[in-house]
Amino acid sequence: MARFARSLMLAALAALCGCASYSDRVAQIRSAYYANGLESAETLTEKALQAGRSDADVLRLEQAMIDLASGRPKEAEQTLRLVRDRFDELERAEVAGKATAALSYLSDDQRRVYAGEDYEKILIRAFLSLSNLMHDGGDAEAYSLQVIDKQNQIIEAGLDKKKGENPKANYQRVALAPYLRGVLREATHLDYDDAERSFAAVCSWQPEFVSAKADLQRAAHGAHSSAGNGVLYVFTLVGRGPYKQVADEIPSTAALLIAGEILSAAGGQTVPPNISTIKVPQVCAPINEIASVGVDVDGRPIGATETVTDVTQLAVSQYSAIYPQVVARAVARRVVKKGVIYGAKEMTDINKGSPLNLAVDLAGVAWEATESADTRCWGLLPDKIQVLRIELPAGEHQVTLRSLYRTGNASSLAATQTVRIADGRNTYLLGSFPGAKLVGKVLVSQP
Repeated sequence: MARFARSLMLAALAALCGCASYSDRVAQIRSAYYANGLESAETLTEKALQAGRSDADVLRLEQAMIDLASGRPKEAEQTLRLVRDRFDELERAEVAGKATAALSYLSDDQRRVYAGEDYEKILIRAFLSLSNLMHDGGDAEAYSLQVIDKQNQIIEAGLDKKKGENPKANYQRVALAPYLRGVLREATHLDYDDAERSFAAVCSWQPEFVSAKADLQRAAHGAHSSAGNGVLYVFTLVGRGPYKQVADEIPSTAALLIAGEILSAAGGQTVPPNISTIKVPQVCAPINEIASVGVDVDGRPIGATETVTDVTQLAVSQYSAIYPQVVARAVARRVVKKGVIYGAKEMTDINKGSPLNLAVDLAGVAWEATESADTRCWGLLPDKIQVLRIELPAGEHQVTLRSLYRTGNASSLAATQTVRIADGRNTYLLGSFPGAKLVGKVLVSQP
């Protein structure tokens, strides 16, 4: 038994010294990206991928955002497809998931196969649609339909048939999906009924998106644009999006402490005291100073982009719905570890007051101290996805984008891009503004 205690202590200390959270590992990537150092961010991402860690899939999601900002939408689409298919495969491979889940009870959730949060699975398809729109457009509508289908699948899978409860029933929907479908249907100059139904869904899913009412009315009257005009859609990725950080689950820690004390007093053996708090990941909303992006065309102010999907709100609300399950798994893991210690003592008949009993308890404390919350997540998501629709005469135009602060002031840092508008056609523009200035390039589709 002394050998068991010594081995447990050494293993715990080794894990404690070598353990680092995902958020720690990618802090440099995010800093480089937000500072517009895309080459540095890409190098750091590739280096992290070469390390062969279990966070490869989320690192590829970061890579996709770097590709998109760098003006490589085709590469971004390919990477997003890879991760989408990988997450789908993990959903189907329940046996592999259960195997790693079992191992996680002896360490922490970082040992689990990461199959993405629900909001990430949905947003992968949303960004597939945007990426495709910027380089080809042929599959953009299909991807938007995938967003809607995936949302339905996730909600249906959330039903607990035994309890009759579904914590995912009220998940917020991603209005970008029906919006894009409405835009693309309207551009055919034929399928206005489909466009009208899509814009009606946008009004329902994102009522704060005021422009959807005008879109709905326009589709109802079957008018894409006036003769000699085309339409420019300015999409912007605004602000810094949600991320995960480690949090202490105090109420659960206190409850487990009381239970442990009762068991130690009434049982034949003691359990390690709860010195380390139960750690869980929490989705956090960063403070953003940027509210939207102002758009000028040919030197004339036109308007500002408007939120069609609030990414942070989506992530926080969806994660809050499943948070009790996250806490329950963390508590169960701690109970399993205490059970292992208690069972080992029972098997070897260790005396409660013996020095060996104390050594085993200390080893158990060290073992529990190695736990760290799983902070793997898609860290380069924007705070909001916004859009502004502008009808313009056919021909070339100079479009200038400038971040607008919540105070109402405009940033002095502007980005200008030439766009060509075709008669009766749509042109799409995409820019990333996590802060006051554009990150990377302004992407423009071909009309």
